[in-house]
Amino acid sequence: MSTERRVGTVSRGIRCPIFREGDDLGSQVVDSVLEAAEAEGFELRDRDVICITESVVARCQGNYASIDAIAEDVRTKLGGETIGIIWPILSRNRFAICLRGMAKGAKKVVLMLSYPSDEVGNALLTLDQVDNAGVNPYSDVLTLARYRELFGENKHQFTGVDYVSYYGDIIKEAGAEVEIIFANHAEEILNYTDRVIACDIHTRARTKRILRSKGAKVFGMDEILNAPVNGSGYNEKYGLLGSNKATEDTVKLFPRDCQDLVDGIQDEIKEKTGKDVEVMVYGDGAFKDPVGKIWELADPVVSPAYTSGLEGTPNELKLKYLADNDYSNLSGEELKEAISRAILEKESDLVGNMASEGTTPRRLTDLIGSLCDLTSGSGDKGTPVVLIQGYFDNYTTGR
Repeated sequence: MSTERRVGTVSRGIRCPIFREGDDLGSQVVDSVLEAAEAEGFELRDRDVICITESVVARCQGNYASIDAIAEDVRTKLGGETIGIIWPILSRNRFAICLRGMAKGAKKVVLMLSYPSDEVGNALLTLDQVDNAGVNPYSDVLTLARYRELFGENKHQFTGVDYVSYYGDIIKEAGAEVEIIFANHAEEILNYTDRVIACDIHTRARTKRILRSKGAKVFGMDEILNAPVNGSGYNEKYGLLGSNKATEDTVKLFPRDCQDLVDGIQDEIKEKTGKDVEVMVYGDGAFKDPVGKIWELADPVVSPAYTSGLEGTPNELKLKYLADNDYSNLSGEELKEAISRAILEKESDLVGNMASEGTTPRRLTDLIGSLCDLTSGSGDKGTPVVLIQGYFDNYTTGR
């Protein structure tokens, strides 16, 4: 008698070697997954998903750049005089080194910060502070002096950093004059300079369109280091977006040309095990912290490369909807069989079907990447590869 499978989705962090520039990442990932399976007593299945964090991909590619390379690109593109740097996120890891390079490529920086928070939710202020001060963040522009008069020093809840002072000091230490303002409409920067770096991530196309329509010379972060500078790393699609601090003077850029990597791992697993797995490279997940209000996604995308089976969105029925509505008069084995039959007979596209209401309307790569980011963490777990099993199973699988 067969045993009904009792486990659904499983996410495993896979311990790997410390990857270095020039390593054969694909083969090492395959070896690490197969060694983990043997050590832990599990087997690969069709439609398992092998996920590799973007940081080790970029490291093996050697995709790094110095602040001098950033400065040279900024100077070449914007002229090296007064530049506006608008709407950066508040992050020591994600932006501080980029800011140092940008400031080194200019004589003066007008730093325009959004308020009360940055694009991904890092707060300079609370909404209550803004309300109590009688400030309208949709229209009011604040100078640094006015900001300090109204709000004083504000340290980030988790990092303990006053990012206004921190970013101002970085600019001055890079040798540039600094002026800081707070505003939430892009055109404000044109009162100070028409040479601008738009540092927003997910709204960058709109910001650039607005400023360029006013005659400004604007580059997004995706257009800084989008080609090599004096032999530096680069990313032709995303530039500095998705970069992380590597050292005090260098950044690790978002990886490039990842499609051959994921396809190659898929092929090698098929050759060695006979299983048809999916493979993706993942960066930040896309989720929001309920306490700090931080929306995690500081990368331009969750996944820069993935195999074709990860295209699309889930096509799932909501079991509790079926149980509470269509089959509310059933229970026990009869209910189980009715729901199983509904799943097996479901339409190939459930868009608009109320039985799918409440299922997550997001892309597979964004959902799986978020699961991977939470599994691998960003600290010392040593698991830059994540194996997900059973993600594409449903209630009928293994019965």
